[in-house]
Amino acid sequence: MNQTMFALSLGLGGMVAAADIANGATQCDARERILNLLSETYGETRRSVGIAGEAAIMELFAAETSGTWTITITLPDGQMCLMASGSNFESVSEELPAKGEPA
Repeated sequence: MNQTMFALSLGLGGMVAAADIANGATQCDARERILNLLSETYGETRRSVGIAGEAAIMELFAAETSGTWTITITLPDGQMCLMASGSNFESVSEELPAKGEPA
């Protein structure tokens, strides 16, 4: 999957997540409490950040040793919501293909 498609999928995921948040389907709490939970319980630190929709911040946290990862959305009111989590996190860095070449 190329980076453009990945970015588009994250944007779409953020919009879907915002709808789920409105319907109460996610776990949200004060940002500080969730940051402490991710750090102290799972050893996760922030690895990436982006804008989700027009007013939310998406962040990816991951732990080097255990490989756990968590995606969060922070809302304008300061609430942070857990959107997804998993295991076997691996950081990758790929160059974009040359313009006009298939991905």
